[in-house]
Amino acid sequence: MRCAYFDCFCGAAGDMLLGALVDVGLPVDFLHNLARRLDLPGVTLTAQKVQRHGLAATHVQVMLDAGAPRKHRHLPQILARIDAAGLTPPVAAEARRVFERLAEAEAAVHGIAPEKVHFHEVGADDALLDIVGTCAGLAELGVSEVRCGPIPTGSGTVTCEHGVLPVPAPATALLLRGAPLAECDEPGELTTPTGAAILTTLAAGYGPPPALRLEAVGCGAGTRQGRTRPNVLRVLIGPRSAPDDAEHDTVVVLEAQVDDATGQAVAYACERLLAAGALDVFVVPMIMKKGRPGQLLTVLCEDARAAALETVLLHETTTFGVRRHVCTRRKLARSPETVATAYGPIRVKVGRQAGAVVQAWPEYDDCAAAALVRGVPLRVVQEAALSAWRRSQGSDAAGSRG
Repeated sequence: MRCAYFDCFCGAAGDMLLGALVDVGLPVDFLHNLARRLDLPGVTLTAQKVQRHGLAATHVQVMLDAGAPRKHRHLPQILARIDAAGLTPPVAAEARRVFERLAEAEAAVHGIAPEKVHFHEVGADDALLDIVGTCAGLAELGVSEVRCGPIPTGSGTVTCEHGVLPVPAPATALLLRGAPLAECDEPGELTTPTGAAILTTLAAGYGPPPALRLEAVGCGAGTRQGRTRPNVLRVLIGPRSAPDDAEHDTVVVLEAQVDDATGQAVAYACERLLAAGALDVFVVPMIMKKGRPGQLLTVLCEDARAAALETVLLHETTTFGVRRHVCTRRKLARSPETVATAYGPIRVKVGRQAGAVVQAWPEYDDCAAAALVRGVPLRVVQEAALSAWRRSQGSDAAGSRG
């Protein structure tokens, strides 16, 4: 898994993100071709090395030819242009989601429906190329995971088409909900709505740089000159490293407090969650306010399935809300091995670290099916499978459950 970590020590904007990717090796011709596929006539794109407070970085600038009108579009027009560009389905889906979240934020600020939002700054040709270029550029660089550091927003006010607004701008503040903010007294708008939308849509998690084997570093410059720090965003790219051959990934954790529910209702909800793609589901008894007994229902899942599983929790339990957060997970490297027993073939799940076996345990489904067919207790089949696996590995093989 190749990871891109965005170090936003001076905020984030669309041109800074795109500049960082060009600085790390994304060909400028790739962006020129993308502009043609997005049907952006009159758009000129340049990339040049600049300095911000003595730090070298790449500044990507998207300009309209003289006399070309600046286009203001509604969300359906933008999505139609993305769909018609011939992008790969994952890139198109990511770009659509970035603009949809922008529309949702702007709609909330102005009290209108998302499809009625009339984009100004974020709907112009330069922002369209910034957003689609970042999504497509990450894919072109082989990046499959994005992570991000704390995000500073700046201080003071910003002037836009709606007048003078506080920093962070209202739409930016809504987009940054759930993301960690970094304290910064640099005056001005450091993080724009476009930058916030891209990062918070693509990032699988936030925090310090993850464990990876660093291959490339790129710096993208913004237009303004910073007063106290360079107006630069940095990207670190490399494959995720897994010390001792352990596997690392991220999972979404969903939590719901449930009371006034029967055991059967909770059990049914757990079954529905697993059927909908949850990696794991477990229930812990708890005492809630006013001394009421309740249960904490926890779900582990992939980010792509989180929204659907939240719907199951809200529909199939008595909860009125679901908490969501992202966790980094370290796992043993797992592999299935099949052994022959007197009760038939049984799969054994084996967990290794640095190539050495740490855990091994027979698969329940195989053992249960064999026990029913042969009319023997479950534990007899489990012990037979584990003994057969140990013989195949040698007497020093591990035999505890993972």
